[in-house]
Amino acid sequence: MSEAHWPGEIDVELDDLAYRVGGVFASFLLQDSGCRSYGVEVAGERWFLKGATEARAVPSLERAVAVHARVVHPAVIPLRRVVRTPSGPVLVYPWVDGEVLAGAGDDVAIRRGPGSAHARFRARSLPEVLDAFTAVLDAHVAITDAGLVAVDLYDGCFIYDFEARRTWLCDLDEYRPGPFVVEGDRLPGSTRFMAPEEWEQGATVDERTTVFNLGRAGLVLLDEGPDAPFAVGDSFRGTAAMAAVLERATRPVPEARHPTVRALVDEWRAAAPAGATR
Repeated sequence: MSEAHWPGEIDVELDDLAYRVGGVFASFLLQDSGCRSYGVEVAGERWFLKGATEARAVPSLERAVAVHARVVHPAVIPLRRVVRTPSGPVLVYPWVDGEVLAGAGDDVAIRRGPGSAHARFRARSLPEVLDAFTAVLDAHVAITDAGLVAVDLYDGCFIYDFEARRTWLCDLDEYRPGPFVVEGDRLPGSTRFMAPEEWEQGATVDERTTVFNLGRAGLVLLDEGPDAPFAVGDSFRGTAAMAAVLERATRPVPEARHPTVRALVDEWRAAAPAGATR
């Protein structure tokens, strides 16, 4: 089934759709987001289908549609089709090879285990790790240029293809136009990546919040000591100048951080060793 032949609307649920259009080769059934996903092969092409199994997940999927309408970047997996079902939209992405770097998320022991994708990634050469982080940074320049701020950014959004040495961003479902005010008790996200204002009802979330999230991402990818990602520790693989950039990015007070993602990226490139970033 080519892109042109995906139905725009269908009167079946996600599970039936996945098995109807092709051969299911992967399934992701237990997700905290209230979604369910499938890898489906259709006429020799592989696709990733994601849809809601709970009503609370539908607004996030609609946000993802809006994000992809604004953002095109080589590191962001593109949204190819949206199939409307009785339970909400099913998002159709091209399947990409690679492994999610979060591993078991906030389970530190499993995430740091030698066989985990996270640990194997950190064992790669420093230039390769820096190249991956640069891809994450560059994608967020495009994202913020589109007027969006990151929400629920964590290493579960990073897919790394170890063979091709390519980094992908996925699951940008909670990204939204900014700035905005936190309406509930907190925003969704991993405690390892969230800025203080994301926990405060009535606080403003803006581009400086995304700066904080990216700073934490840098600490996760470049440091897995006992203090990471909450502080630069002895296990940090970069230079002192690079550590200083991440320290500024992750300061508790938003006004003390880089004012924009582009400013963070410019300072990061200036601090990185020659040839270490693209």
